[in-house]
Amino acid sequence: MISVPLSPSKLFKPLYLSNIMKQKRVIYNEYKADKFLSKFIPIAKSQLVKEISEIKLKFPFFLKIISNDALHKTDINGVKLVNNKDELLKNFNNLMQTAKRKKIKLDGIIAQEKIEGQQLIIGIKKDEIFNHIILFGLGGIFTEVLDDISIRKCPINKNDAQEMIDELKSRKVFYGFRGEKLSLEFLKKILIKVSEIPLKHKNIQELDINPFILNEKDGKVADSRIVFA
Repeated sequence: MISVPLSPSKLFKPLYLSNIMKQKRVIYNEYKADKFLSKFIPIAKSQLVKEISEIKLKFPFFLKIISNDALHKTDINGVKLVNNKDELLKNFNNLMQTAKRKKIKLDGIIAQEKIEGQQLIIGIKKDEIFNHIILFGLGGIFTEVLDDISIRKCPINKNDAQEMIDELKSRKVFYGFRGEKLSLEFLKKILIKVSEIPLKHKNIQELDINPFILNEKDGKVADSRIVFA
């Protein structure tokens, strides 16, 4: 076990396009990042569309603005849950208006299946000392507030993955908390696979999966971003 002494505030530093461009780095927004990750781990079923008529998913599902100008979609209210046709029309038009009002250059709107389960964060960061490290904790919009993550040097093995889970202050969530069980074996496999990605792609600077949604059977990536050198 290698303990990596990095603070969560440093690891969860937001990705801002202006900073990335100055450093001449390449960013993959959710659509591109999910396509990249699909070669390694499961991702949520989704479609990138320009028009409502293109959407083939069954209700309920999410609509999301996809653009390098909007890396943090929740900050601009760029994610909408859709339960029926009326909400689809209203929310799709609302997202298009938001993009126009904020002068966001759209790649399109993603329609993504709704997945039930616990939201987790899984990330890769390239550190000056330790090279690539993997971090893991509870995900969603409160990741930075909770300040509860575990970190290892890449790649990890099954024992490392188990230790990362057990180090969390919130570890009870993974062991049948309030009767809700999560698939720990599946999660450990995912952590190992993510930790091995930098072995093939050494130019990854940051890989943020937030959330990865885990339930009692399996799990899928529901949002991601990647920065390459």
